Amino acid sequence: MTDDDPALDRALGRAWRDDAPRRLLTRLTELDDRLGGHPGERRAADLVADALDAAGARDVRRRPFEMARWTRRGTDLAVSVPDRGIERAFEAVALPYTPPCDCRGELVDVGYGTPETIADADVAGDVVVASTETPPGFGRYLHRVEKVGAAAEAGAAAFVFANHVPGQLPPTGSLRFGREAAIPGVGVSRETGDWLREYAAEGATATLRVDATTAPGESRNVTAVLGPDTREELLVVAHYDAHDVGEGALDNACGVATLAGAARILADLDLDFRVRLAGVGCEELGLLGSEALADRLDLDRVRAVVNLDGVGRYRRLRALAHGSAATEAVAERVAERVGHPVEAESRPPPHSDHWPFVREGVPALQLHSRRSERDRRWQRGWTHTRADTRDKTDARTIREHAMLTALLVRELAGAELPRLDPADVRDHLREAGAEAGMRAAGIWPDGWD
Repeated sequence: MTDDDPALDRALGRAWRDDAPRRLLTRLTELDDRLGGHPGERRAADLVADALDAAGARDVRRRPFEMARWTRRGTDLAVSVPDRGIERAFEAVALPYTPPCDCRGELVDVGYGTPETIADADVAGDVVVASTETPPGFGRYLHRVEKVGAAAEAGAAAFVFANHVPGQLPPTGSLRFGREAAIPGVGVSRETGDWLREYAAEGATATLRVDATTAPGESRNVTAVLGPDTREELLVVAHYDAHDVGEGALDNACGVATLAGAARILADLDLDFRVRLAGVGCEELGLLGSEALADRLDLDRVRAVVNLDGVGRYRRLRALAHGSAATEAVAERVAERVGHPVEAESRPPPHSDHWPFVREGVPALQLHSRRSERDRRWQRGWTHTRADTRDKTDARTIREHAMLTALLVRELAGAELPRLDPADVRDHLREAGAEAGMRAAGIWPDGWD
């Protein structure tokens, strides 16, 4: 580094030996269930609050908000091939916000589950099977809410989401953002999906039973402050909730640990700007915590938001700028200065906690990570499954990314950060083909019609 700042050097040196972020990750992954609105998520919020307080932040608060709490109870999936006398049961995991059901229908394979494929198939009354994967050459990420939305619109009775990653790992993920879906949906492993596709070609029928409830609930955001009370502030956010099928280590205990580590570094510096730290709940259920946070803050005073969703997993850093050339340039400049690999990208998908801010014109930077360019196709691999466990995390990577986050925040404070034009954000998303998926998720702004 060329920055001659002894206080910064000392803070970074201490961070290299700091085990507190790893301890926080361990405590979070020990909880049984961090799904939004459940007791484990509340305990996780307390852990985040304690970590921010221990980091030296002030005004640590837990801010509740209302939400729809979804609870899984039981799931059964069975397949019948009468011509061959086959009756088989398969493991399946209900997807959050699936309604309870007891249904039966013809099993239909819709491949990747693109809206076009589903529209061309006759799936009324059927149980459709779609891969979790986005088709090669599609040009954008195809979110599951778009697939299930297309299936519901076509009259399907139920939706089966088959993992494209091997390992007997049924995936999860919300069918709808913040409320119950129109049709039930379950996740199955890649290996089960292979059987289901074969049986679908033989005229099989599927029986699906799901016992689940959706009821009024409460989640909370944890906020704290570093630095002086300046008029403007930088916001650093990470979601602490996780799907209840696994430990949620990669998604997103790594991000929360990175937040805590960066807070400990920034607290050791003589800042001349305010940094607001936020651990938000219910990201996995539809960005509910970040929506509540954005509603509470005066966004005219938020200069930029740094979203730590996906950071700390693997060493190769991704900086997703969502159309902000200024934040993208800051990420590249800091990474080059310290010699850390980074991939800067202009437009990340909107399905994370930066979105409620970006749509209002706040410049953003989502920090993500992956092992290598070759691993792009398998990025989703362990997350949203029971394999998302602590053993796959690395303390060194979390420390490095906490240090880089602190440096990025410090650099952002001194940078010119023009506001985004919401019309430009809209046009970029339309050009990227994201509008249909966002409408299916219910996050396309009404004023953008």
